[in-house]
Amino acid sequence: MQEQRRQQSPAAEHDQDVDSVDRHIARWRDKAPFDERVEGIITRIQFLTKHVSQAADRAFAEVGLQLFEFETLHRLASRGDAARATPSELAAELMLSPAGMTGRLDTLEQAGLVVRIRGTDDRRRVDVELTELGRTRWRAAMRLRGAAEHAMVEPLDRAEQATLEALLKRMLVHVEKHGPAVETLGVRSLDKQNRGGRASA
Repeated sequence: MQEQRRQQSPAAEHDQDVDSVDRHIARWRDKAPFDERVEGIITRIQFLTKHVSQAADRAFAEVGLQLFEFETLHRLASRGDAARATPSELAAELMLSPAGMTGRLDTLEQAGLVVRIRGTDDRRRVDVELTELGRTRWRAAMRLRGAAEHAMVEPLDRAEQATLEALLKRMLVHVEKHGPAVETLGVRSLDKQNRGGRASA
């Protein structure tokens, strides 16, 4: 545990600025064994993810959209100029039940953001299409969200951004290839917990 406490994050050792994660680590220090550098990395990723999500919610609200509405418009817009899909295709992509998808489309159609079009050759087929208003709202939300994301990385210069992106990519490639390194039940897992895990954020 003494060795783990010496493995402090460079942010805590060198930076004058103190963030919420520094305070979180200080609160847990001496209460549980954990690697402060790993804790700092993972918890900052978690906290930054929350800030990204909050910025997105504000961007959507600014143009009169909720997250579920944006997600549906985004799926349609990703199809290019046609911006059309069947309700079942959208439900599968958004992992919704048919009833849940119907309710969502009812809301969007009433707002004039999508329109449901019945097939001419097969009247049983229904396509959902993005309207001009829907596309305009989606583009506005994308611009606002993008501006918020740019503001978050603005403290880093282009070289630092490239370095951070490469490091995060290396981590993600490893996890996607090998899966999270989680030991399940057994003595080894308990022993690892005693040697040091993570403090709860």
